[in-house]
Amino acid sequence: MILIADSGSTKTDWCIAHNGEPVKQMRTKGINPFFQSEEEIQQELAHYLLPELPDGELKAVYFYGAGCTPEKVPVLRRAIADSLPVNGNIKTESDMVAAARSLCGHEPGIACILGTGSNSCFYDGKEIVNNISPLGFVLGDEGSGAVLGKLLVGDILKNQFPSTLKDAFFEQFDLTAPEIIDRVYRQPFPNRFLATLSPFLAQHLHEPVVRTLVFNSFIAFFQRNVKQYDYKHLKAHFIGSIAYYYKDVLQEAAEETGVKIGQIIQSPMEGLIRYHNQTSSDNNLESSIT
Repeated sequence: MILIADSGSTKTDWCIAHNGEPVKQMRTKGINPFFQSEEEIQQELAHYLLPELPDGELKAVYFYGAGCTPEKVPVLRRAIADSLPVNGNIKTESDMVAAARSLCGHEPGIACILGTGSNSCFYDGKEIVNNISPLGFVLGDEGSGAVLGKLLVGDILKNQFPSTLKDAFFEQFDLTAPEIIDRVYRQPFPNRFLATLSPFLAQHLHEPVVRTLVFNSFIAFFQRNVKQYDYKHLKAHFIGSIAYYYKDVLQEAAEETGVKIGQIIQSPMEGLIRYHNQTSSDNNLESSIT
């Protein structure tokens, strides 16, 4: 059995796979070693994941997630080794690598993430060759749930939306302006909070002011990220809840900027299972030949 993890800022999807087939899928809170200590990660794994795992040892763990920078990888590996029954390799990669492997497999392409955060890269079929830094939701993350939420509350609080939409927003989320300011500037994980507000846009996408906000944010993502790669010869593939639920607007923004769209999927897990099964098969074939 192998364990594959796809971790974003909001949630972590886990899948036990055997011989290329999913055995059991689980979900915990998002795990990010950039923001969490080794002890906090251990507690999350021990309390919420370990009790859900099938009996037996894990041949390997492949953890893909935000915050998996080289200096933070040892923290995550130790937390996994100390919390889970692993009798084999523990490999950690960024969520961008997960998207590239899931969307492109062993073929070159432009892989993009539009979820709580956003990111993009040029992938040559083996590794990421170029990656425009997303810069986070304050300086970048165009088109992400966090930025859509940020733009939404900014327009709501500055009276840029019709009063009917503004009233509907405050009624739906039961928030006041001071509470929003507190959640964004004083509480932890403001990006997660802002992303939870973005579904309001999907619910009111028929409103011109809402559609324009989403469309312009996607235009910014293409202009400031995708168009810095070889977009004239390669398709841009997308993964994440924002890309999936706003796919019609995303397609419109792509056409406006001259970008060709490939796959748009919600989760990388199926593609990651396929990738690791294929990689394992190729390695086994290579070993038998040599």
